[in-house]
Amino acid sequence: MPPAPIAPDSLFVAFQTALAGRYSIDRELGRGGMGVVYLAREVMLDRAVAIKLLPPAMATQPALRDRFLREAQLAAKLSHPHIVPIHSVDSIDDFVFFVMAYVEGETLAQRVQSRGPLPASEGARVLREVAWALGYAHAQQVVHRDVKPDNILLEANTGRALVADFGIAAATGDVNSEQVAGTPDFMSPEQILGAEVDARSDLYALGATAFYALSGQLPFAGANANAVMARKLSAQAPSLASAGTNVPRKLTQLVDWCLATDSADRPASAQQVADQLGVAIEQRRELPVALRAFVKRNGRTDGAGTMLTLVGTVVGAGIVAAVAGPVPAIAMAALSAVAAPVTFGVLAARRMLDLGFTHQDLGPAFEVEREHSREERAVHPSRLRRFVESTLRKVARVSSATTVAVMPAVLLAGASNWRYGISLALLCFAVAVPSALGYLVMLQLRRDVDVEFWSRVWTGRFGAWSFALARRWRGRAPIAPAMTHRATELSLGLAAEQLFDSLPKASRESLGDLPALIERLQRDANVLRTRFDALQQALHGSIHSAASPNDDASSHQQALEEERDLVQARLRETVSALENIRLGLLRLHAGSLSLESLTTHIGLAIDVSENVDRLIKAHEEVDEVLRLPQHIALTPA
Repeated sequence: MPPAPIAPDSLFVAFQTALAGRYSIDRELGRGGMGVVYLAREVMLDRAVAIKLLPPAMATQPALRDRFLREAQLAAKLSHPHIVPIHSVDSIDDFVFFVMAYVEGETLAQRVQSRGPLPASEGARVLREVAWALGYAHAQQVVHRDVKPDNILLEANTGRALVADFGIAAATGDVNSEQVAGTPDFMSPEQILGAEVDARSDLYALGATAFYALSGQLPFAGANANAVMARKLSAQAPSLASAGTNVPRKLTQLVDWCLATDSADRPASAQQVADQLGVAIEQRRELPVALRAFVKRNGRTDGAGTMLTLVGTVVGAGIVAAVAGPVPAIAMAALSAVAAPVTFGVLAARRMLDLGFTHQDLGPAFEVEREHSREERAVHPSRLRRFVESTLRKVARVSSATTVAVMPAVLLAGASNWRYGISLALLCFAVAVPSALGYLVMLQLRRDVDVEFWSRVWTGRFGAWSFALARRWRGRAPIAPAMTHRATELSLGLAAEQLFDSLPKASRESLGDLPALIERLQRDANVLRTRFDALQQALHGSIHSAASPNDDASSHQQALEEERDLVQARLRETVSALENIRLGLLRLHAGSLSLESLTTHIGLAIDVSENVDRLIKAHEEVDEVLRLPQHIALTPA
């Protein structure tokens, strides 16, 4: 619903009169120490714009007028997808103003105030976009000097972050050290002292902004601005971890790094901050697909196979009971209860060993899943939900304890009283079961109980025994190298998938089924890497097994070397294609690449994949000619 109209003041009327025919002012958006911002429409181009006006009373002061114009001229030079663009700078009569793009959305401050702190993944994305913008501005020798949540706009349709209001920005080396300008809650200590500021001052403000965005709290609090500034000068900023939020450790460390009191102890550049935020964003995607699938699905006995096993056990026990009696049926059910989970564990472990993972890889994988689960469940903690959970837990405990206490009394009571005892026990039991189930449901909302349970199962003795039995079953078959340690194509592919998923829906549709191509390139690279390792091993064997060189051996070795070089070249092309897609998506996010240009990269990647497919088919004939062992023959994964 649009805001209710407010009666315009005299400044509004006078300014609109001066702009008549060029701009049509709709309403005031806000005002600050350096001007008033209006929402308007540019008549000739019929587009919404925001106009920032220096109040006439200030425009008559040469120093303030020059400072305002310097702001507009500096900001107008900046052209970046995460900086609000300046369309024009102008003056009419006593009015000095500039016209900038209007961003439909809300400020970061409004977002935190209305819906609470940002989830870590969203916060890292927003902060990285701000870091990109600051990095670009710093490269143009422009320091913002007033980075804060109120100056970061979040576009409604895309969620894109844009930095606004370079109102007190100044070219590096052109700072008036006698004038302290900025917002006390976010400005750096050196800025408070009036010392020369540079890009690292903006990084301190970005750290304070990140602290607020991720926790909803300010790093320093005080009764007034002077108290806040005094605390900044006398103490190091507290760690983001002290705010009690579930933020990944890497992201917490980065925020703390930016908030270092001494500017020399902060990151060297905004681009370095953006790179580290990118690592935080892609942390989950770094987990290989096979491990993610095991943690979330394949390592749990909640699939169709389990249900069929249970049904088969019940039916089988019934048949055995009818034929041989209840004792053999109970024995069969007990045996199934033991054999089924053991069989499941060994089969699951065998699959992981075949994929190159060991029991030691499961602990870190479950830890990543638990960390992200805690992060997601802590977004909007509810007092009512906590109260309900606590109440259900107490009711379940009391009713369960009462049931346990009543049953012995019933057995010892006389025949005349046992009915009352049984009734009381059944009543308590009827209360205990639903309250316990309700407590488990509420607990699952706060903690991922499933992940915690299966983490204990697989990282404990059951998991260790399952992998030990699976390893014996496999015999001496070599275990593939663990993809967690060497698969560059996996890291590139997973990062590209993350970037693709964060694109607007229209852009994703324009790029077609890009995730399928990424997965295809990952598979191709994995197959080529396996082939390359096999050829290297075959070459090593051919060199050392021949007692004396001969023409046949030399020809065989030459063929192996030629095929190895070809596979290596195709592997490099495949990984390069993945790298180009990832970089293209990064540049698309940054606004420095068009969808059409990215489509060109995708077309080249398709050609690379088709060449690999042809090579894979040709290898079948080569394997037969070279008589390679079957276990190193190249087949698509």
